[in-house]
Amino acid sequence: MAKGYNVLFVTSEVFPYSKTGGLADISNSLPQAMNALGNEVRIITPKYGPLDERRLQIHEIKRLKDLNVNLLGKNYKFSIKSSFIHGKNTKAQMYLLENNDFFKNKGIYINSRTKKDFDNNDDRFLFFCKTVIEILEVLQWKPDVIHCNDWQTALIPALLKTVYKDNQHTKGIKTVLTVHNLGYQGDFPISTFAKTGMPEKVLTDVGFAKGRFNYLRAGLYYADKITTVSEQYAEEIRSSKEYSFGMEDVLSKRKKDLTGILNGIDRNVWNPNTDKTIIYRYTSQEIPLKWENKRELLKKFNFEMKEGVPLIGVITRLVESKGFELIKKILPDLMKEDIQLIVLGTGEEEYQKFLLQAKKKYANKLAVVIEFNEELAHYIQAGCDMILAPSKYEPCGLTHLYSLTYGTVPIARNTGGLADTITDYKKSDGNGFLFNKFDGKEFLTTIQTAISLFKKNRQKWNQLIRSGMALDFSWKVSATKYMSMYKTLTSSK
Repeated sequence: MAKGYNVLFVTSEVFPYSKTGGLADISNSLPQAMNALGNEVRIITPKYGPLDERRLQIHEIKRLKDLNVNLLGKNYKFSIKSSFIHGKNTKAQMYLLENNDFFKNKGIYINSRTKKDFDNNDDRFLFFCKTVIEILEVLQWKPDVIHCNDWQTALIPALLKTVYKDNQHTKGIKTVLTVHNLGYQGDFPISTFAKTGMPEKVLTDVGFAKGRFNYLRAGLYYADKITTVSEQYAEEIRSSKEYSFGMEDVLSKRKKDLTGILNGIDRNVWNPNTDKTIIYRYTSQEIPLKWENKRELLKKFNFEMKEGVPLIGVITRLVESKGFELIKKILPDLMKEDIQLIVLGTGEEEYQKFLLQAKKKYANKLAVVIEFNEELAHYIQAGCDMILAPSKYEPCGLTHLYSLTYGTVPIARNTGGLADTITDYKKSDGNGFLFNKFDGKEFLTTIQTAISLFKKNRQKWNQLIRSGMALDFSWKVSATKYMSMYKTLTSSK
């Protein structure tokens, strides 16, 4: 086995302490997978609001209590608390940053009272980035690599190479920045720049848009390596203006240092053979048991189980980038088909309203649940025949990886991580249905093709199920790739 590395994994959300999406799951499982390969990966994240410290086994660390960090000429008090994330045979040390000035409220990015972004998100995550760097001295543990995730942590590489460049405790530490979604950037007025303490030269070197200071751009410029969460998405963001969100210049400069490493899934949590949430556990050789899960799921919504009628699932954030505009456009035509449909998710107000009205109109074949519900997500993956993933762009996506693992056939747009993992049904190793244009008509036609195959050729359908279930999306594959990257980085010290 290759030499293990000390890695500090810095992230704005980690399940079960905080979660808005896939980043929280990744921040839980990837460090554990890397530790299983002989590394020492520790995780640090803010502690948002009060948590049940007994249930989550969060403890005080005396020497990390009531510390100070200076920001904007003012001293802010914080403490670092300790916990552990436990997998089946692995664990990872968790540090939770507790501070009453910036992280007293429960919300992660959005104030749960006003339902809007915190108006001081720039200060909150600048404080987080500075604190992460400054506690290294107190921790008495020096990572080989600081692995940052998304804009909330992207100032760390920039600060290390400017403000902290002569700091003995951080000298020689390499940085990796993983971009989970380039559309979220941490873009603030230029006045935020002065708060960072970085020299003016940074403004001209990095090339910010006029009057703006962008956390992600700073990270992309200064990180030693940049990764994103699928190979196809890495290609799209550096070669297409449609996907690069104004970052094409900096990504093209850094193209040698940009790699796509596909996300994995936690097979201890998402595995139809061992999943304790679902009623009937099954393997690819026991497809009739999947239909029993379908029967149970339909029962939950008082729907009748009908032979030859496909049950289609949608588990998503109700936002435009996830292709919800297409679902909205085709729904009246889709409801003319002989199908049943279950939608689970939360998101933009207009889409939520649209769904709740549609639910009344098509009460006998459409079920809608506007909430975040992990348990129901397991039931849907185990019980549905198909899942819809019509994303406008898709860095990686986890929902369709769960679907393939559970034998739920994805109908998806041919982009990003969807393109890297779904093979069209026409091929011998097909496991799903792909469409190319971000277009309602093409999307609907593809769904109709899937419905027709489901009704007329069950043998071929079962083959699609087995092909999907045969794929290995465990984190071990990706963790090994991250280790190779750490090796390249640290050998160039």
